[in-house]
Amino acid sequence: MIRTRLAPWLWPLAIANLLANIGIVVTGAAVRLTGSGLGCPTWPRCDETSYTTHDELGLHGAIEFGNRLLTFVLAGVAILCFLAALGSGNRRATWLSFLIGLGIPLQAVIGGITVLTELNPWFVSGHFLASMVIIMLCVALLDELRSPDRGAAPGLPRALAIAIFVTGWVVLYLGTVVTGAGPHAGDTDARRNGLDPATASAWHAWSVYLLVALTVALLVVAIRGRMRWLTLVTALVLAVELAQGAVGWAQYLLELPVGLVALHMLGAGLLAAGLARVLLAVLPHAASASTQGSSAGEQRVQSDGDEEQGQVQVGVVEEPHR
Repeated sequence: MIRTRLAPWLWPLAIANLLANIGIVVTGAAVRLTGSGLGCPTWPRCDETSYTTHDELGLHGAIEFGNRLLTFVLAGVAILCFLAALGSGNRRATWLSFLIGLGIPLQAVIGGITVLTELNPWFVSGHFLASMVIIMLCVALLDELRSPDRGAAPGLPRALAIAIFVTGWVVLYLGTVVTGAGPHAGDTDARRNGLDPATASAWHAWSVYLLVALTVALLVVAIRGRMRWLTLVTALVLAVELAQGAVGWAQYLLELPVGLVALHMLGAGLLAAGLARVLLAVLPHAASASTQGSSAGEQRVQSDGDEEQGQVQVGVVEEPHR
């Protein structure tokens, strides 16, 4: 069966799931930064006469339609990953893969609503945050498949990790508020949220400062507690936060050049992945369960192969008696 043959590919497919969902955040930013958000002015059709772009819609139509097509790539990767998880026998991985796959069509519907509301900034915000949820689920799948055995972290690091996760979500949300107040609306005629961009940016910056402070605190606690896995994860997330903060300040001071804005969107995807990683790192995890699931899938593939080989051998022996 196809699912048992895909089982050994579960890990690379899980990585592909994460990369694809971060990638579409960046391509979505490209749509907005080129002013192509309404290149296809309706949904699910590209315009009232066609499901696909055409010459009259120009370059903006091609860019928006191209981004819509990437949804099918994401769906294909998600389906393959789900089948591989199903074949592996790992129930948790199967459910996570299912939720990731379910999130993609739901995300497409939210994207359609943003188009039908002519890029209402609050719906655009929801479209972005939905991608962050999917990215976090992808990280949870990776953690389930390959992560060291660990018990629940003590109270202090666990509380700090939860605080980081919650504050990180505030950072991500306020980032969408800044975008909704700024010039990159996705279309020249799209309305903004009416907030002062400088004030919104200040709120966002202060939330980032708090996030960095909490992450530094968790790193110190993890080092002192000799929690190697938590130390590694927290250090990597802190590096992402600092790099993302530097890009954010640079784009603000340079008046939002499109290249830096696109890089900042990539950083947002990486930050979402990091937030999930930190929270998972303080929760208990039995690596043996994942290993057993993968082994079961590989054994099924081997069993199927042996069965097929046996059938061929029987056919060879029996042929002369016909």
